[in-house]
Amino acid sequence: MQRKLISAAVLALVGLSAIPTHVGAAAKPAGAKAMAGRGQTTTQLPRNAVPSHYAVSLTPNAAAATFDASVTIALELKERGDTLTLNAADLAFSSAAISAGPGQPLLQAAAISVDEKNETASFRFAQALAPGKYQLKLVYSGKIGSQTSGMFSLDYDSAQGKQRALYTQFENSDARRVIPSWDEPNYKATFALEAVVPRQLMALSNMPIATSTELGDGRKRVQFATTPKMSTYLLFFGLGDFERATAVEDGVELGVVTKRGALAQAQFALDSSRAVLREYNDYFGVKYPLPKLDNIAAPGRSPFFGAMENWGAVFTFEHVMLLDPSISTQGDKQASFLVAAHEMAHQWFGDLVTMRWWDDLWLNEGFASWMENRTMSRLHPEWNTALGAIDSRESAMERDALVTTHPVVQHIDTVEQASQAFDSITYSKGEAVIRMLENYVGENAWRDGVRAYMKAHSYGNTVSDDLWQQVEKAAHLPVSAIAHDFTLQPGVPLIRVADPVCRNGNTQLSLTQGEFSKDLPNKKPLSWRVPVVAQTLGGKPARTVVSGGKASLSVPGCGPVLVNAGQAGYYRTVYTPKAFAALAGGFAQLAPIDQLGLMADSWSLGMAGLQPASNFLDLAKATSLAADPQVWGKIVGVFHGLNRSYEAMPERRQRFAKFAIDRLTPLLAHIGWEAKAGEATSVINLREELIETLGDLGDPVVIAEARRRYADQSALPTALRRTVLSVVARHADAATWDALHAAALAEKTPLVKTELYNKLAAAEDPALAQRALQLAISAEPDATTGPGMISRVASLHPNLAFDFAQANQAELNKRVEVNSRSRYFPGLGKSSADPEMIVKLNAYADANLSASARGDTKSAIASIQYRIKVRNERLPEIDAWLATQPH
Repeated sequence: MQRKLISAAVLALVGLSAIPTHVGAAAKPAGAKAMAGRGQTTTQLPRNAVPSHYAVSLTPNAAAATFDASVTIALELKERGDTLTLNAADLAFSSAAISAGPGQPLLQAAAISVDEKNETASFRFAQALAPGKYQLKLVYSGKIGSQTSGMFSLDYDSAQGKQRALYTQFENSDARRVIPSWDEPNYKATFALEAVVPRQLMALSNMPIATSTELGDGRKRVQFATTPKMSTYLLFFGLGDFERATAVEDGVELGVVTKRGALAQAQFALDSSRAVLREYNDYFGVKYPLPKLDNIAAPGRSPFFGAMENWGAVFTFEHVMLLDPSISTQGDKQASFLVAAHEMAHQWFGDLVTMRWWDDLWLNEGFASWMENRTMSRLHPEWNTALGAIDSRESAMERDALVTTHPVVQHIDTVEQASQAFDSITYSKGEAVIRMLENYVGENAWRDGVRAYMKAHSYGNTVSDDLWQQVEKAAHLPVSAIAHDFTLQPGVPLIRVADPVCRNGNTQLSLTQGEFSKDLPNKKPLSWRVPVVAQTLGGKPARTVVSGGKASLSVPGCGPVLVNAGQAGYYRTVYTPKAFAALAGGFAQLAPIDQLGLMADSWSLGMAGLQPASNFLDLAKATSLAADPQVWGKIVGVFHGLNRSYEAMPERRQRFAKFAIDRLTPLLAHIGWEAKAGEATSVINLREELIETLGDLGDPVVIAEARRRYADQSALPTALRRTVLSVVARHADAATWDALHAAALAEKTPLVKTELYNKLAAAEDPALAQRALQLAISAEPDATTGPGMISRVASLHPNLAFDFAQANQAELNKRVEVNSRSRYFPGLGKSSADPEMIVKLNAYADANLSASARGDTKSAIASIQYRIKVRNERLPEIDAWLATQPH
């Protein structure tokens, strides 16, 4: 699943040899004892039965928002008993019966009981059933919701008027809302789905349609081919007035599906799918096993995800898939490719081979995140996106360095905990650890291990050690030991570099390992075995593994030494002042990815008080206009964040903003407002980031130019439409806000309409932000847009948005799926720097959340506490540095 908050590459856009080094012993990581011996899968169901096949019949009534259904489940009873318990939520049962097979006598259930809290249904029979094979037939009805869980509807405007389409979203635990089932990933089975639907509509599922029969009453019965063995959360059903385009690649029918009239906007996604399928068939060594693979674009959006990897029927919100020529940018194009590559990677990592339980969710998401970026770099080298690995790693480290972090492999007990596991540790740290391990063993050995893993576990379930064992066998290196250190315990290693010593033409390094923490400076460090690559400027790399807390390394050549050369390692590097000064003096000689890595470490270490906070600003001040656009993108991003840190400090903020504007204005003059023929895509993306940040900094020249271009649409190229709109909306007065609102009401293009509503929620003026909040819960924007508008208000006005959400919690609960509420409401407060917000979040948790569902609340509180610490301890350092700068 593509989570919105996860993919750093998407946010940034819209926002090799094996190491022949002996690895010594290190302390066993925290959690290793608990995780290493996991022999039995976690379950919330009795272990007395195992399903093998579901025959499902659905009859949806979109207008009434209900469906009628039946399911016949082939199962094996493992032990004698009179009761079967499986998952079910919001279902009403008409009958239940069991038999020993087709044609055998039916035994009706004597009692049906539903446990709403635990989302189960139990069927008790009048006599005990002996172990053996049975068929359980259930007849029931259910609800079609407006939230993206279970079966849900999305309404949208069309040339023919209001339309309603139906879709399903079952990850992580919502198949139970449509099919009574053993709704846990380890219970794999095959599925034969049929649906009775209006004859004029298109029905979709994981497999192609096998038969379609007209019923003579305006309806048809559509039967889909039987799926391979798979987990319940991967089943999909869709229904609507759709159009579909196809292409055949490697014998597979690839399709894109959109609402009628939007098919042309999906052509890039279809073309991308062809190239990605070829790449993955080769890389994984196992051909894609289904006869077709659709990518289905849906209107609306979710605050939590952009797409879902249903096997053979990927669901994607159209705002991250379709390219509308009236508003889509280069960043949108790259994001569309990235999301498709992510979900297609899941067709192998997640669908063909599935984690045994949610503890190992990262096997799905970390690997798909790594594959998406690897594939984009290989298939679109002209986009120069390899440097995006730093953004992804940083998003993980920022979370991982707080006390509320968790291991990549984490213990999951409840559905809510599983929902909260979709975070930057699971996605981005998982991706970063894979990148580090591939660099350690070499890309060929890594690929060989992955291929062996795929072949050994196809159609099955795994834990992390199954992957490590195959890679270790292929690489003949102690991969498991290093992998355990980085996945079974939380945190970020810190490598301290002593002053280098030049001896006999080589530089001698002494390395010690600590732990990087943003909020626990005196924390006793954990121990990791850390693969390290170092090189002198312009020299050859040298490699070692820091084990037992220290290592020595001889690096070819003499001169300034960069540790984590190539930036494949998952650790922070801190240098002595002398060593850092030497690197800063040779900054222009570093490869762009290493410039980014040095900047990222400097900024994070400075904010944590481990080196001067001004180190980053010195680098930013010295960066040449000719530097890689993504290096400048890092500077732009830090300036944007610092500007936010100075909120409610007008004089100090103005001083910083003046410095930042003075530094960035020559850059904008250098690249210009207008795209040049043949310019790099990274320049196109930088232009958007730069204009928006200068607008946020209050640059009067940029704000005036944005207003001029917005007023004169002939001066507004498509590539800048969203960026200019952002600046105008941010600095809107009441009249401008009203004009934007009128434009949103009148707009007929869905992607543009949603964009306008989101921009209405971006105003700096608190009074206009309050109007946006009221609008968000009205009937005017569609049901999926409102929660996102409130989140957008929260990015600038967290207290205002959180208080509003609490006052209107009942209304918002209708718009936010039940298992996501423990994430949504705390997320509204996380960007605050007000101690009172901590009190409010704790009060919300006490009133609404169980002890096991407070992970996001704790993380939000930790972020607020860190933000307060930065304001109190680091900003004075920045102020002092600014005072030394020429005015």
